[in-house]
Amino acid sequence: MDRRDVAIAGHSGDERTARLGLGSDDGSVRSTALGALARMGRLIADDLRLSLGDTDPRVRRRAAELAKDHPEVDLLGALDDRDPLVAEAAAYALGERPADPDVVAALSTVATGHSDALVREAAIAALGSIGDEAGLPAILRGTTDKPTVRRRAVLALAPFEGDEVDAALQRALTDRDWQVRQAAEDLLEYRP
Repeated sequence: MDRRDVAIAGHSGDERTARLGLGSDDGSVRSTALGALARMGRLIADDLRLSLGDTDPRVRRRAAELAKDHPEVDLLGALDDRDPLVAEAAAYALGERPADPDVVAALSTVATGHSDALVREAAIAALGSIGDEAGLPAILRGTTDKPTVRRRAVLALAPFEGDEVDAALQRALTDRDWQVRQAAEDLLEYRP
């Protein structure tokens, strides 16, 4: 069985073939099997839990992405994955879920301390999406990070109000990166 067979199974509703793909020796087939099961609405939490522990980062990343629709699957450990793309996918998925104090705390830690800028950016975006005040300090700190993170942090300020937010947006208007300045201008234009 190859990746193509598993992908077709997802489009044709062939759960048996898709499930067989989860046991393949090839990580790309296992990753495709997760997507196939999700496409047909047959992906279950146990599939995701097992896949988050897979040896192949492509499988762990796909599982993290798909777990956004499965709040019963704990993604906090995936934020510490040795592969930054897995951690980034976990941050994205957590931002698509309802607010949870443990999630906001974990995302805040990642947003301010992860070594990879893409992961910090994803954590900040997730905190902005969640909109919980407990995540605001991490977002504000992100406004002084690398340009890509600063841009995301400015956008993540959208659901927040207050003097600190206003000051960060004013600083962003003079940022050396034109996209950071543009994001701040756009956000300020639509604020009450």
